Amino acid sequence: MNRSIQAGLFAIVVLAAMIVMPVAAPTQDPKIDAVSHKGYTEKINDKNSFDMVPIPGGTYLMGSPDDEKGRSDNEGPQRMVTVKPFWMAKLEISWDEYDIYWENRPQGPPPRPKITDKPPPLTDAITSPTPPYDDPTFGFGKKGFPVIAVTHHAAMEYCRWLSEKTGKKYRLPTEAEWEWACRAGAAKDDLAKLDEIAWYEKNSGDTPHEVGKKKPNAWGLHDMYGNVSEWCLDSYKKDYFSLLPKDKISLMPFNPPTEKRYPDVVRGGSWNDGPEKIRSAIRRFSDKTWVKRDPQRPQSIWWMTDADWVGFRVVRAAEEHETLKGVRSKVNWLSD
Repeated sequence: MNRSIQAGLFAIVVLAAMIVMPVAAPTQDPKIDAVSHKGYTEKINDKNSFDMVPIPGGTYLMGSPDDEKGRSDNEGPQRMVTVKPFWMAKLEISWDEYDIYWENRPQGPPPRPKITDKPPPLTDAITSPTPPYDDPTFGFGKKGFPVIAVTHHAAMEYCRWLSEKTGKKYRLPTEAEWEWACRAGAAKDDLAKLDEIAWYEKNSGDTPHEVGKKKPNAWGLHDMYGNVSEWCLDSYKKDYFSLLPKDKISLMPFNPPTEKRYPDVVRGGSWNDGPEKIRSAIRRFSDKTWVKRDPQRPQSIWWMTDADWVGFRVVRAAEEHETLKGVRSKVNWLSD
C-alpha cells in the first residue's frame, strides 16, 4: 500500500474517532486578551448595577450522551462546537434591574393594545411591557429576586433597552454559549452536591429565591442550575443538533428566532424541577400553555401567566459573530 493511500486511511480513522468518541475535556481558546477580557460592573443608575463575568472561548461537545440520566431526545446527537469569548451576567436579571426598564421609565408602561389595533411597523424604537394582567412576582418576592414569567420577546427587548442605555451590545446567550458557560470547562455535570449550587424541587420550598445565594460554578456564575430556567436567544427546533455537521466543528451555532411567539428555548432547570432536569444539556421550549390563563385578547406578548419558573440573564460578545449582529425580536401582538 503506497503512502498516499495510507495517509488517506489514517485521516478517515481520526475523523471517525472524533465523530463517535466523546471528548475527555472541553478545550479553552488560549488566544484570549487578558487585558481587555476582564470582569466588570455595569452601572444602570446610582442604585443599581450588575457584574459581568469573562467567559473564555473554546470547543466542547454540546448536548448529552445517550446514557445520561434524565436525558431527552432533543439533547442530541452530540456535536462539537466552538464559541467565541464573551461576558455573561454573574446573576440572573432581578426585578431591581428590570423595573427600571418598564415600570420606572419616565413615560411609564404603554397601554394594552386592543384586538382591533394594527401593530406598528418594525422600527429601531425600544418598546416596553404593557401592564401585567396580575402580580408579575406571583407573590414570591421582588427585591433581589429573579425576574419571572417574562416572555422571550420581553427579554430580547430588555437587552435592546440595556444596550441603548449603556452603549454596549447586550443580548441573550445562544444555546451553545449558555451550555458552555454552565459547564465551566467540565465535560460532565458535577451534581454530587446539588443542594450547594442550585434551588430545585427538593430544597426550594416551592418558590424561587434571591439571586446569588448558592455557590457559583468554576467560572463565577451563580444559579446556572435551578432557581429559574433561562431564556436563550435561539428558536427551538427538536432535531437542531442533528442538522449540525458530523465531520467538522461548528462555529457559534445559532437557530435565529422568528416572528412567531413560540417555540423558543430555556435552559438550566428551575426551582420546581426535580434533579433530573437540573443539568447543563436540558432543553425546554415555550408554547401556548405558558399563557393559557391569560384572559386578555390579544394575549400579552410580554408576560406569561403560567411560567413563573422562567427568567433570563444577559451576555455581551467580546467580538460579535456575523450571524448574531443585529438580531432582535420580530414578535408583535398579532403574532401566532
